[in-house]
Formats: sequence, C-alpha cells, structure tokens
Amino acid sequence: MGTAAPPRIPNYRLHSPSGLAVVRLNGRDIYLGKYGTHESRSHYDAVIADWLAGRRGVAPVRANPSDRSDTTISELALAFLKHADRYYTKNGLPTGEANNMRDAIRPVVVLHGRTRITAFGPLSLKAVREQMIASGLARGTINSRVNRVRRMFKWGVENQIVEPAVLHALQAVAPLKRGRTEAKETAPVRAVPEEIAERVADAAPSMIAAMIRLQLHTGMRPGEVVLMRPRDIDTSSLIWEYRPESHKTEHHGRARVIYLGPRAQAVLVPLLNAKMDAYLFSPRERVEKFHAERRINRRSPMTPSQSARRKKRCPKRSPGERYTTLSYAQAVSRACRAAFPHPTLAGIPRSKHSGEQKRELAEWEGAHRFSPNQLRHTAATRLRREFDLETARVVLGHASASVTEVYAERDLALAARVMAEVG
Repeated sequence: MGTAAPPRIPNYRLHSPSGLAVVRLNGRDIYLGKYGTHESRSHYDAVIADWLAGRRGVAPVRANPSDRSDTTISELALAFLKHADRYYTKNGLPTGEANNMRDAIRPVVVLHGRTRITAFGPLSLKAVREQMIASGLARGTINSRVNRVRRMFKWGVENQIVEPAVLHALQAVAPLKRGRTEAKETAPVRAVPEEIAERVADAAPSMIAAMIRLQLHTGMRPGEVVLMRPRDIDTSSLIWEYRPESHKTEHHGRARVIYLGPRAQAVLVPLLNAKMDAYLFSPRERVEKFHAERRINRRSPMTPSQSARRKKRCPKRSPGERYTTLSYAQAVSRACRAAFPHPTLAGIPRSKHSGEQKRELAEWEGAHRFSPNQLRHTAATRLRREFDLETARVVLGHASASVTEVYAERDLALAARVMAEVG
C-alpha cells in the first residue's frame, strides 16, 4: 500500500491591485501584508504551518489578553467584538453597528491578525485602507470603517490592552479626500419627486402605500414608521402625537415626538382598529389578508387535499409581527418595479434575459427606484422650501441644523427663476 502524496503547498503570491502578498487556503484568500517584506513572508510561513496542522489559517487567540507587549491584533479584535455584541444593543436586540464593526475589523485581522499591537502603526492602517479600496468600497464607507478601527484601539486604551502611543499614531492617518484617491465616489442621496412617490404608492399594496405616504407627510425615519402602534399615538388633541418606542437618538437622552396632521391622520384612521400593542404595519396580517382574498376570489373549488391541509406548527420561515427597515425597503423596491415596468423587457422572464438585457434592466431599475430614506429627504426639502431651516430641523428631530442641511436640498428651480430676473 503506497503512502499518500503530500499536500500541494499554496504559493505566496502578489495581489496586484493592492500590492499585498496573498495565499489562497480552503478557497479563501488570506492577505499577508506588503508583498516582498520579511513580515509578510513570516506571516505566510505561520499560516502554512497552521494549515498543514489541520487548521484553517486563523490565528489562535486568547480571550483575556493581559500582556500588552505580546498581544496580537486578533486578540484585541476578539475582545473588542465581544464588547461590541454587548454594547451595541437596543431593546435587548443587537443593532446594525455591531455588524458594521465586524465589517470594518475583518480586513485588519486578515492582513495583520498575527501582528503585535505595538507593531501596528499608521502604515499598517493605510495598508488595510488600500485593501478596502481594492475591494471596491466607496470613499465615505472606507473613511467610516477606518474610524471604527480606530474606535477599537481607543477601547483597547481604555481597557489597558493598547498603549496610548499606538492610538495616537493611528490618529495621524487622514481621511481620504474627494478627488485625491482611487476610491470610488457615490452619488448623494436625493429627494424623490412627490409625484413619483405617489405613483409608486398607487402601485404598492395598501399597507406599504400607507407607510410611504406617512413618510411623505411627516418626514419620519423608516425605523420609526415600522414601529408604529396605537398605544404610541396620542389622538386626544387636534394634532396627534406619535412617540416611538425606540428611535435613533434615544441613547443620547433625547425625546422624539412626531406630530401627525390631517393628511397623516387620514392615512392612519383605517389602521387604528388594531389592538393597542399590535404593530400597525404587520407582514403577517398582510399575508393572511392576501390569502383570504385569494380564497374568496378563486374560481375553481378547493380540492380535498387542499381543504385537509393544515398550517405547520413551526415553519422555517413565516411573516413577522412587523416590518423591519430592510423588509420595508424591499417592499418599496418591488412597488417601484410595478409602477415603472421596463417598456420592452417587462414581459420577458428574467431567467431568459441575455447579458446585455440584464444590464439594461439593471440600469432602468436603478433610475426608477428609491429607498424609504429618500422619502425623508423629500419631506425635508418641502419643509425647507415652504418654511425655513429651523422648522425642518425641529420636525425631522435633528439636534443640529447642519444635519438638516444634508437632508433639505435647496430649491434650485426657484434660484434659477430669481436669477433670471435679477442676475
């Protein structure tokens, strides 16, 4: 019986876009640091040794690092992410920030997981940033992720894991500037013309249409719309008051009151028959209503097997009690597709589209689609145009007028008309 052939050792290679050394193990690229350096070669040797020993190329970590001179980036990241999972929660549930932290820290661990914290300096952080650029992230996203990486080191200083000098050095890495980097730029979020939003609302299911119109009338955030319950709405006065059970800035100790005028009230009146603690916008309720209408409108009689069918006690997937911001955005996207079908490709099944047709359809849908956040921009622009910046700030619930400036676009058409007369 012959002996098994030794495994083929994956090569140490150059990743040309980033200038980093890379090795592929178990179908995953592991970046080793700057190509050709002694550090990247040592990292390669250690990763291959772990791989040959039956591991998967991940650096061993200690849960409670104590010796700052010997602590690695992987150990710091592990300790910090455990803290993030506990800290970034709201109402007992994790917020999106914990996942944002993971996304920011992942390339740091991939490139420098075995590096000692004391050896991680500005050039190391810039190498991580170059990897982010090579992966196609936008400039604003990269700057945000680099700031989150620094936040990890700041936490490490606070807990005596990181020397203050390390954080001080990392703060010298300036953010990427527009026009001075290869990182791509993204277009700013624009307001949706109200006539477009109304057309999409007309094409949407009644529950989604109500959510769209509430945002247009009030400027509330998507996360505030999906949380609406009768118990949170005070209808005792002429102008109703909605106090969300949770909102974006509650951890700063700020109260949030959303005033509901006649148009918003008209949208809500048909929905207020629900139980006081029930969410007004429930996918479960919408799905049940949809199936009930199908049963009423069906033309053929139900077969014996269909009538004998019973609901599963524990289905793998079932509609939730309320929409999330993600499921709401997906519903708005579907409504946009229904309101603005492609003039020639809408009748062709997507599975039969050619590559060129897929690109054409993607371009069309990108130009005829909006997100719920853009409805907030629309309301802000209208408030700014019809009243003033301070009014828009108060209604939108911003602490600073500079934030409102991002949302409230100036009425450029009005400026053009004025300058046509006086300019």
